[in-house]
Amino acid sequence: MSTSRVFVGRLSGCGVFDPVGDRVGRARDVIVVYRNSGAPRVVGMVIEIPGRKRVFVSIGRITSIGAGQVITTGLINVRRFEQRGGEVRIISEMIGRTVDFVNGGGEATIEDVAIEKNRTGIWEVSSLFVRQRRNGGSPFSRGNTSIASWNEVRERTLPGGTQSAEHLIATYSDLKPADLAGTLLDLPRERMLSVVAELPDDRLADVLEEMTESDQIVILASLNDKRAADVLDNMQADDAADLIAQLPEAEGEHLLTLMEPDEADDVRMLLTYDHDTAGGLMSPDPIVVSAEATVAEGLALISKHELAPAMAAAVCVTLPPYETPTGKLLGIVHFQRMLRYPPHERLGNLVDEGLEVRVDTPATEVSRILATYNLVSVPVIDSDDRLMGVVTVDDVLDHLLPDDWRSYETADRLDRQESVVSDLKGGR
Repeated sequence: MSTSRVFVGRLSGCGVFDPVGDRVGRARDVIVVYRNSGAPRVVGMVIEIPGRKRVFVSIGRITSIGAGQVITTGLINVRRFEQRGGEVRIISEMIGRTVDFVNGGGEATIEDVAIEKNRTGIWEVSSLFVRQRRNGGSPFSRGNTSIASWNEVRERTLPGGTQSAEHLIATYSDLKPADLAGTLLDLPRERMLSVVAELPDDRLADVLEEMTESDQIVILASLNDKRAADVLDNMQADDAADLIAQLPEAEGEHLLTLMEPDEADDVRMLLTYDHDTAGGLMSPDPIVVSAEATVAEGLALISKHELAPAMAAAVCVTLPPYETPTGKLLGIVHFQRMLRYPPHERLGNLVDEGLEVRVDTPATEVSRILATYNLVSVPVIDSDDRLMGVVTVDDVLDHLLPDDWRSYETADRLDRQESVVSDLKGGR
């Protein structure tokens, strides 16, 4: 094994490989156990394998840690990770804790934890990267940083208290919403809710969109009504509608009254359609332009950072008005076609006609049309041919895949490799 000191915070998300260089998954956390004397001992890692499933890999099955990667023996047990009594996750639980210097040097907050292989061949916590608090400062005071050995500090335990989630959120700042959603659900419940409480509304909205409806409801229930409405405001209208539809009618209506009126109107409109129709699947905020708009204007609209790739794949050309429900839909212009014409070309000259569905079109038919014409989005019109919204391919996939697809086990190759030999933890 590598004998260099490794900071665990930098391991989060790095690749995990087997001996021949094939990717097994991604590192998510390091598990330690405390001892009567000496630093906590590393017993293994939490690895995310395909299917967003988190499994435990014993430290005895890890041959190298460092250089932004982890190398395993290739034999791992793919049973879902379950934390045992006495085990502590460094990223999820230790980072953010308060410690006191034993020499009277004041208190500090753990911002990262280093592990190292000792002279007897055991991986253990060797040192902590800490930020000292200023005298009288709050837990968020920005003091000096330093490296402290484990023996130089003592962790502070506050009865009934929880550790700040600030540093854990910083560690996860680069995670994509889907990955952060899985990471949150893997935390102990109290820790998960403390992180949820600290996440910005827009970030939490993105994360909720990547969760199952049952998990969404659990998290939404932990928020006060005003914050729940603010988070719903930041969600895509179709995702917010799906979530509100799962709530008791009175509770859903109450949250709608607390939301921004424009956002609430979009959600109410979507709730009038059956969930398995184009109307129930669509996003009510397509990119709408007039026939006189130019290629340059169309490209400027789809280049906005906040647009999802599928929504930016095409613009819809309609008669006025240009907000849903619009005037009559004239057609759509895909971004690849815009790239083939000069900036001054009118979009009305480039439209593809006949690529739309009605609000009552079944989801199965919508998926067939997307597949037949190799589309990533399709406009939705009402009985008067007015544009009501756009169904994107991800909307259809969310509908067609199993309800638990986000935790669906697709790691068949790894299942075949599952070792029947107990690891160093015994029974894992």
